[in-house]
Amino acid sequence: MGFILNPLYNLVSGIIVLFHNMLTPIFGFDSGVTWSLSIMGLVVVIRIVLIPLFVKQIKSQRALTALQPHMKEIQKKYKDDRQKQSEEMMKLYKEHKTNPLASCFPILAQAPIFFALFTVLNGIAAKTDAGVPAPIARGFLKGDYLESAAQAKFFGAKISETFLGSDDIKVKLVTVLLIFIMSATTFTTQRQLMVKGMPKMDASNNMMLQQQKIMLYLFPLIFAISGVNFPVGVLIYWSTTNFWTWGQQYYVIKRNPTPGSPAFEELARKKAKKEGRPVEGSLDEADGDKPATDEVKGQRQQPKKKKKKKKD
Repeated sequence: MGFILNPLYNLVSGIIVLFHNMLTPIFGFDSGVTWSLSIMGLVVVIRIVLIPLFVKQIKSQRALTALQPHMKEIQKKYKDDRQKQSEEMMKLYKEHKTNPLASCFPILAQAPIFFALFTVLNGIAAKTDAGVPAPIARGFLKGDYLESAAQAKFFGAKISETFLGSDDIKVKLVTVLLIFIMSATTFTTQRQLMVKGMPKMDASNNMMLQQQKIMLYLFPLIFAISGVNFPVGVLIYWSTTNFWTWGQQYYVIKRNPTPGSPAFEELARKKAKKEGRPVEGSLDEADGDKPATDEVKGQRQQPKKKKKKKKD
């Protein structure tokens, strides 16, 4: 695994040091602001690199949306045979070259970076080159950088310390706050997708919707439980990447929403209103829906004359 992880250790430490050198003239070499912003800079670089993967994720999600009618037919046809239902679902995904787990890809792609950052920050806590894992000691975070990073603080808490590994009340307060932010942003990002970005679906026996609901509650719970073991710097990284994800998703939902979603309908209404076209569902959508009194404003509608029956 060394041939994979060693370059990642050097990549992570190198990017952090690069941003640190850029920010040092502004905030100072030993400033906690400098080191915290350097970690945030790492997020920006990683997320820009992951944009093509994000685009692929969006395309896959929309492909799944288009397959919903076919998925319903399979569920209905094989409702008493779960194994056959699963086989037909996999066959459907393969035929249309899509993946129901595509929404997890950005998180999975960040996992190696996350692990490397975790290792680097744990190495920083050792303070000396001798106590740092060998790949990091050969990399960029050593000497003055290492000592400075070990002492750097984020709102009074050292960026290399964890909730469980410190007795400092400041560390515990800052980590609890960051864990809350990390979990809350994970929840709101997923909820934003479900409420605004997904087409309206029948909740009963809908695999895609059930998966989204599981992710809505499972991921924040995982982050909340595991966050007590993360160094403050890792919590800064993950909270920042969650804000990026929320903003990126908000932009896509607002500007290029999934067809059939509430955001798509809202955008269509806004465009129709701006262009002066009839808005779907309004009284002026079709002539047949117009009240008779709207034809000529202020004019009283004349009653129709009844034909008189001829006397015999």
